[in-house]
Amino acid sequence: MSAVVALILGHDTNYLSAQTVVLSTERVSEKSTLNDPKMDWWKEARFGMFIHWGLYSVPAGTYNGNKIPGIGEWIMNKGKIPVDVYKGYAAQFNPEKYNAEEWVKTAKEAGMKYMVLTSKHHDGFAMFKSENPFNIVDATPFKRDAVQELADACKKYDMKFGLYYSQAQDWTAPGGAANGGHWDSAQNGSMSEYLTTKAIPQIKEILSKYHPAVLWFDTPTGMTQEYANQILDVLKEYPDLIYNNRLGGGVKGDLETPEQYIPATGFPGKNWESCMTMNDTWGFKSYDDHWKSSKTIIHNLIDIASKGGNYLLNVGPTSEGLIPEPSITRLKTVGTWLKLNGEAIYGTTASPFAYLKFGRCTRKGNKLYMHILKWPTDGIIRVPMANKIVKAKLLAEPQQKITHKIVGRYIEFKLPSTTLDTIATVLMVQIEGEPKITIEDPIPSIVRASKATASSESTRPSLAFDGGRKGWIAKEGDKTGWLAIDLGKPTSIGSISMTEAGTFDKFVTDFKLEYKDGEEWKIIFKDKTIGAGYFKSFKPVKAQEFRVNILESSKTPQLKQVQLYFDE
Repeated sequence: MSAVVALILGHDTNYLSAQTVVLSTERVSEKSTLNDPKMDWWKEARFGMFIHWGLYSVPAGTYNGNKIPGIGEWIMNKGKIPVDVYKGYAAQFNPEKYNAEEWVKTAKEAGMKYMVLTSKHHDGFAMFKSENPFNIVDATPFKRDAVQELADACKKYDMKFGLYYSQAQDWTAPGGAANGGHWDSAQNGSMSEYLTTKAIPQIKEILSKYHPAVLWFDTPTGMTQEYANQILDVLKEYPDLIYNNRLGGGVKGDLETPEQYIPATGFPGKNWESCMTMNDTWGFKSYDDHWKSSKTIIHNLIDIASKGGNYLLNVGPTSEGLIPEPSITRLKTVGTWLKLNGEAIYGTTASPFAYLKFGRCTRKGNKLYMHILKWPTDGIIRVPMANKIVKAKLLAEPQQKITHKIVGRYIEFKLPSTTLDTIATVLMVQIEGEPKITIEDPIPSIVRASKATASSESTRPSLAFDGGRKGWIAKEGDKTGWLAIDLGKPTSIGSISMTEAGTFDKFVTDFKLEYKDGEEWKIIFKDKTIGAGYFKSFKPVKAQEFRVNILESSKTPQLKQVQLYFDE
């Protein structure tokens, strides 16, 4: 046995945290499932519903008259609620308005192809009938198995069914892990015993009783290879089961799971799924009204599909068993768009283009779907390829004549003078043969850059440009800082995408993008927040050096990903 420091990135956590865990020396043996037939339906689906529902919907973000900061399902941890007090919420949990069939119909109307429900979150409460008595049937006046009802409804309406299970964290079971440590003596105990007496038996229960197609693990706090192997032994009995990369103990799983952001280049060569909320929380909080627009949600779906990933979009039902109306409204809009444009999402693969000024591209064989997010003022989109065009049509108006011509390294497509859809219009372009890209590499990155530098560093500046997870972090205690890149030669740049290292919080409160002119740094634009998935286009600037200058941040400046996009 040996001790190592492992980076634990978990769903519902606010930071990347370094944590010392004991790992066995025997590695878990796994083979890549990129092309495994069990993944076929999942890659066809592209769009699913995440459902965070449990006892935390009763306090709904408030404890002892105080609004508890953070996300709804973490209220027990963030509010340091005693175990016996939290368990008392079970007596108040009676979701009589829960209708599993209505939930499935809502997902289907939104164009979703699978659902993943929290069968047990970190609070330890099971939403199914379990041998452990802290469950929805034995501990609440509801007395119904919510998981069974949703599994049955999914089967009835041909919807793939999945379950989330918190294998490591359990704040109400002795020995269960707790991010940040225990706060109640009732939580003390052996994690090994917790796994063998609760977690593993419940995993066996949900797999044997509900037959999920997906098992979604989370926050592997304290998980070792030995612990993970015990769970893997159970999973071996279900060869068609898809499970993610959050079991812990070095287990890769079938999926990468970026949370609350879309990686700049996806995860080439891997299956991956971005999970995101519609507002700021996963579990229901009565006062969280910070809703994403339908346009943002659809653009996220397009962006993710264009990079070869799936979009797992969350809803957080109330303690009555209702999906909040703002979620319903947005899902209906997404469904309406997909009814017209679904062929450009379902079963598609990643774009062959590194960057398109007007939007994104998805692919299905010799059909390229141009998702026009920014309608050109002259009605012309330019695509850097040299293929013969067999057909070009707008999905929203297939009878509309679309002409094209070759201009330099581009094929120009002439569109109607005004957009057909204010959210996104799709042009299907059928080509002969494989795409012949005429501009192979329009995204400057650290690989081609002379150097990346920063005002200070706890991690290397170059990590912000390599498409990985770690990113650049300034020196501990700094509240300002800058990150610069030298592209090696003058390059015309017209857009930037960024993601802070924190998943949820927007630490940066004031920054500017600059370019170097001689010895002087000049401003391209100023803005306030970055957060996850920041993107901005601007009037193109030709320069060799660019930098993000963070003028104010509530915590140490850190940027997980930065990409600059060229503009001819």
